[in-house]
Amino acid sequence: MTHKYIGTISFYKRTFRIALPVMAQLFVQTLVSLVDNFMVAGLGDIKMSGVNVAGQIIFIFILMMDTVCLSGGIFMSQFFGSKDSEGMSQSFKFKLIIGGIIAVLSASVMFAAPRLLFHLMVTVNTDADLIIEQAVKYSRAVAPSFIFIIVSQVISSSLREIEIVRPPLVISITAALINTFCNWLLIYGHLGMPRLEVVGAAYATVIARFCELIIFCIYILCKRPPFLNGISHLWHIDFRLFGRIIAKSSMILYAEGIWAVAETVSNAILNTRGGADVVSGMNAGLTISHLFFICFAGITVSTGVILGQELGAGRLEQAKQYKNWALTGSLMIGVMFMLLGFASVLIIPIVFGSLSAEARHIAFCLVVVTAGYMPLWAYLNGQYAISRAGGDTRMGAVCDTISNVLFVGAIIILAALTDLDPVALYALVKLSDVVKMIVAQLWLRRERWLVNLTK
Repeated sequence: MTHKYIGTISFYKRTFRIALPVMAQLFVQTLVSLVDNFMVAGLGDIKMSGVNVAGQIIFIFILMMDTVCLSGGIFMSQFFGSKDSEGMSQSFKFKLIIGGIIAVLSASVMFAAPRLLFHLMVTVNTDADLIIEQAVKYSRAVAPSFIFIIVSQVISSSLREIEIVRPPLVISITAALINTFCNWLLIYGHLGMPRLEVVGAAYATVIARFCELIIFCIYILCKRPPFLNGISHLWHIDFRLFGRIIAKSSMILYAEGIWAVAETVSNAILNTRGGADVVSGMNAGLTISHLFFICFAGITVSTGVILGQELGAGRLEQAKQYKNWALTGSLMIGVMFMLLGFASVLIIPIVFGSLSAEARHIAFCLVVVTAGYMPLWAYLNGQYAISRAGGDTRMGAVCDTISNVLFVGAIIILAALTDLDPVALYALVKLSDVVKMIVAQLWLRRERWLVNLTK
């Protein structure tokens, strides 16, 4: 027996078979970030803040990388559904070539380590000069990892899109262990290694990402997944298909870009509400929050893969039914991770015990706020995944424009007119996401996403 909004057991089994390894992979990566923060936090608020400021540029790179992988993945999933190996190969080439260009440009920016850009991120922070000095050191050392990261992510995302989800998890765990061990060696100088502090954290990332790339390359060369067919002729490109993918990716990049700008502006404003304790506290809170943000990737990938395959195979009515089931599942996952989020505050004194009491208090409050928003954000991720599965990337652009104009406008006004602490300010302005959810729900009713892109 089926229900309009609640799916069958087999549907949710398939969903979790895809989503759980993806969430586990992201959990491991987030845990590594948490360990990084734990080790760097032991160096004090200034050095941790420097790494986190440099991390805001890394965030922009990750955003562009995810956009490329998501855009190519829309077509990868549908071509897999229609059993078109040439289409899968072209989708893989798109991700590899465009992602490689982005990685080279981003690594160049990080190596240049523009002080003016870092200064904009801490503006009138009372410890700005000291924080910027650490950010410069870290960014120059970590720059080479961008090349390794993009190729690994292209391979990993492509495997997930054809429902090969366990090998990327195992490889990520291996890289995480390497990263953690190298952090221990290089940050504090154990086993006779030099004490490199924030530079050591960057070198550990480079080493781990290089090892991860080598393992991924060995795996796909041995297993020869279908998207690898014709990869020896890398520059034999279907420019018509590339053009279609770029057209879709431009809307995704715009949507993600305007969201990134809004987040960067908000971070800059929130960082003015105090000194290094505010920067380190807010970033510590977000680091903990990322432990339960992993559900977003699971929702996005599983929804995109399942609906994409149905659309690519021409089963449009089945895809319509799956849409409702996926949204209900997204909401339930959001509630589950909200409870996990509330429980995660217990690890703040353990992981960030070296930070000041004020920084730990800020982190605690921020984690509580972000956990409370989880059901809404999980549902939003489900809505976006559905629209993008059929190539409807305009919905995200429209919704993000409306909500982020409200978000940035509200934070600027409230910051100027009130003395609200950074967490209270963040909690209030994030209500703009309710508007985004309503607009997205109305948009999905038009069924513009219900398209077979392989024809």
